[in-house]
Amino acid sequence: MKRYQSSLMSDAAFLLLFVLCFVHILFTAGDPNHYLINMILLNVSFLIAIITYFTGLTAGLILNIVFIFGYGTYTIYQTVIVGQPLQAYNYYWLVMTPLLTAIIALLTFSNRRLQQDADQLQKRNATLATLDERTNLKNSRSFQSDATIFMALSNRYKIPLTLLVMTVKHWDELSRMISEAQMTEMIYDISRMSETSIRLNDSLYMLNAERPTWGLLLFTDQDSAKIVVDRLKEKVESFNTVEFSNKYKLDMKLTIGAAQYTPEEVPTPLDFIAKARQKMEYDV
Repeated sequence: MKRYQSSLMSDAAFLLLFVLCFVHILFTAGDPNHYLINMILLNVSFLIAIITYFTGLTAGLILNIVFIFGYGTYTIYQTVIVGQPLQAYNYYWLVMTPLLTAIIALLTFSNRRLQQDADQLQKRNATLATLDERTNLKNSRSFQSDATIFMALSNRYKIPLTLLVMTVKHWDELSRMISEAQMTEMIYDISRMSETSIRLNDSLYMLNAERPTWGLLLFTDQDSAKIVVDRLKEKVESFNTVEFSNKYKLDMKLTIGAAQYTPEEVPTPLDFIAKARQKMEYDV
């Protein structure tokens, strides 16, 4: 409801600004006898509006007070000392300049409200998102939720559970050799390759999208997980000779660490990841 009100307020302010600009043009063009003074006052009016847009309503109010005092003093001087009668444009600019400032302030306020709402929605989506946007794999938030359940099942029914953590060796150097679009495509290709190398009841996660790190939860012991590790590395070797070499003009190797779940050593999902990362140090 608040977002709708902010949007409606922004639309109304923009429409009022458009109408007021049209009125300014008609008034200035319709009084050729005072064209020069009207053009000067029109520029002053827009200058105050622009300053209000970039600084805020307080600065706009101060400038309008200065304008009204200055222009009012000039008008009184022209009327009392010079003897020039009051004209329509004298009243017009004293009213329309503050009105234009008020409309700009309303437009600025509503746009900021919309930006704040957009930022809140973005933060909420980031908090609630469970899929990586580039690969559609489950992310680290989803991993922590699933791993907690799998760890409880493993502990209760004595089912072996192993986590594989996988990264691309020398990723920082490789990422400098290809474009960002190719980098995203490479991450997708590796993810697709990993999905074809595991069973249907195993789960693949994107643990870190910035420096691509995958996690695979396998219902098997650490010795049997070596079969999956070997299968992944064989797949990479075959990709290097065919797909990756032709597509990206470089060779890729994986660094994989495997850790089996034990309640004493792995109390939380994050500890599970940390233990698997330690095992990666031995994969050289």
